[in-house]
Amino acid sequence: MIQSRDTCSIWEVQGFLQASSTFEVREGDKVCILANFSVEFIVEYDTKSQKQNASIGLPQNATVLSSSSCGGKEKEKILVLALGFGEGHSLTLDFEKKAGSYSVRNLTFRYNMSDTSFFNSTEKGMREATSDPNMHAVLNTTYTCVHSHSITMPNVTGLFQNVTIEAYLASNNFSHNHTFCKEDQTPTSAPPTTSHVTTATSHAPPTPSKNPDKGQYNVTGQHGTCLLASMGLQLNVTYGTKSKTKSDVLMNVPLNTTYSGTCDNTSVILNLFLGSDKLVFHFVQNASIEKYFLQGIDINITLPSEAEEMRYNVTNNSLSELKATVGKSFKCVAEETIWISDRASVNVFDVQIQAFKFEGDKFGAVEECQLDENNMLIPIIVGAALAGLVLIVLIAYLIGRKRSHAGYQTI
Repeated sequence: MIQSRDTCSIWEVQGFLQASSTFEVREGDKVCILANFSVEFIVEYDTKSQKQNASIGLPQNATVLSSSSCGGKEKEKILVLALGFGEGHSLTLDFEKKAGSYSVRNLTFRYNMSDTSFFNSTEKGMREATSDPNMHAVLNTTYTCVHSHSITMPNVTGLFQNVTIEAYLASNNFSHNHTFCKEDQTPTSAPPTTSHVTTATSHAPPTPSKNPDKGQYNVTGQHGTCLLASMGLQLNVTYGTKSKTKSDVLMNVPLNTTYSGTCDNTSVILNLFLGSDKLVFHFVQNASIEKYFLQGIDINITLPSEAEEMRYNVTNNSLSELKATVGKSFKCVAEETIWISDRASVNVFDVQIQAFKFEGDKFGAVEECQLDENNMLIPIIVGAALAGLVLIVLIAYLIGRKRSHAGYQTI
């Protein structure tokens, strides 16, 4: 007998709600697999003009397929958990047991390119991606991984989170003992472009060693492109240390960042994944004034080992940044700092971004930011002031010269 338990949990991740059900595989009265997790697959595919990313999450109503198995009477039992969801998508985990431990020896994700709710592609039919997901645990313990665990496959990246799995169970419930994944055991090492600055008090962002590289992002929905973005991104978070001082972590978002997105008529979400760290942008539009803008940012990062807290998560959904007219692009060469809280900010470099409405899947007419307009205005003001000064000197010279000539008498 194979079934999905009714128990489920919901938590807020990446700026929107993720859901997870507990799935079980049993043979008679004996449960052989229990699993509870959230997973999102980022699929890269080709359209007529460019590459796109589709984001496919495991929904709460996923079902345990009949191909799931407790291994029957085989001596070396291979256990199988197979889940089906959406229009033909499926996830299969194959478990094996060796020398006092068990592991997921193979993960297979099958996805349907004909599903137009995710894919805007000329390619159709089923595709498959497989990998060793590197999930291992001691027998009679529950494999646990709260932090994001990334699995890379050809054209597909799987992002697992809040994972609780046990196979070859001694009883029909999760064990009270745990084997933790490496992401939970120690804080994930920061990228090479991350710097730490320790100070007695800190609020202004530290000076980075270099500006971030400019990444290119696009999000596609059922009606085509709904977001184009070209920008360099930098995260700055102030945290308390175990020694009761304040410190800053400064993180540049690299070029090869995995990303995904979703959109509808009123909202666009761009998710950036940096290992176990996440950055989420939420754009909305105000149809009454024909403007769109960045309304929300969610930051969820691992802090250095010296920090009092292992992770830091903050969300601000009351922003009004990067604003432009619908159908036009927002452009700002100057660095902009967007404060999420008094402890966290996102620095945006050389940005051009457009959301919701496009003509031909490319940026529309540009609306410059106030910072760029001010930067252009300053040289004009300085030039005008210099020209005025030259004119004043010239007039003074001419007046003085005229007076000197008038001082001579004709003899």
